[in-house]
Amino acid sequence: MAASKDVTILIPGRLYEHAVARISDAFDVLSVERADASLLPEAERARVRGVAAMTRIDAAFIDALPNLEIVANFGVGYDAVDAAHAGAKGIMVTNTPDVLSEEVADTAVGLLINAVRELPRAEAWLREGRWKSAGDYPLTRGSLRGRSVGIFGLGRIGLAIARRLEAFGLPIGYHNRRKADGVDYTYYPTLVGLARNVDTLVSVAPGGAATEKAVNREVLEALGPEGVFVNIGRGSTVDEEALAAALADGTIMAAGLDVFADEPNVPEGLLKAENASLLPHVGSASVHTRRGMAALVADNMVEWFGSGRALTPVPETQHVAPKRALPSR
Repeated sequence: MAASKDVTILIPGRLYEHAVARISDAFDVLSVERADASLLPEAERARVRGVAAMTRIDAAFIDALPNLEIVANFGVGYDAVDAAHAGAKGIMVTNTPDVLSEEVADTAVGLLINAVRELPRAEAWLREGRWKSAGDYPLTRGSLRGRSVGIFGLGRIGLAIARRLEAFGLPIGYHNRRKADGVDYTYYPTLVGLARNVDTLVSVAPGGAATEKAVNREVLEALGPEGVFVNIGRGSTVDEEALAAALADGTIMAAGLDVFADEPNVPEGLLKAENASLLPHVGSASVHTRRGMAALVADNMVEWFGSGRALTPVPETQHVAPKRALPSR
């Protein structure tokens, strides 16, 4: 990495240690406990030209940093960053797509198999000694055989999931805001319409107002009593109270969840659901993948301050150009 020690990067809150190390190698780094501008004296706020974060970066925090040029978000989902506000102010926002797509897709398929075949419960049966005391684990009602899958959010991760499930011999449909180019999967213009035509729904949708509680009681009822719901996207896209009720009363058969609306707080109704496989947001949580994400956060910073170009700008800030003269090469 080229040294840019005259550039100060702010790291608010927790950030993956490899990202911290890479950024500290190339830049002057300030760290604060959380994204709260009151924790920084005015002179230090003025020094900050970049923010590297995996926490909420709202409009007020952006406005409090008068010389901010770039926010590098650790994660493909960037709903915690007010990217529209940043873009309007000429501030670049980047995320970390692609490097985590395959890992998250693997996790989604694992969750689906866990939910359908009850593998965590079968393992608990063995560990608790019930295989010896009570005999074989009961046959599972669910199977992947004969299922059809709907994907809510056919972006990079959604496509990676679709490729895997296609290899299982399962037909694929999807719902996006608009039809995706270059795919042969069946498109449904509404989420309810998709749910009516499949029995397995995998949500990879981003967070935000447009998808808030999009998976609601109506969608779950459309999925039906053999239905399985998997969420690897954002917890905010699901009405968790409705989901807990649907699992309890048989509206759907099972669920596999890696994300929740108020992490790390998981609703009691979901914790009590024996027909739900629950994970603590570990979709991309391997050393290999997190190191790749960390490298991309740092590389976005280096490229921006070196050439004025971001490697992975989010759509809201693709128009943003540096406000400063770039170094001659």
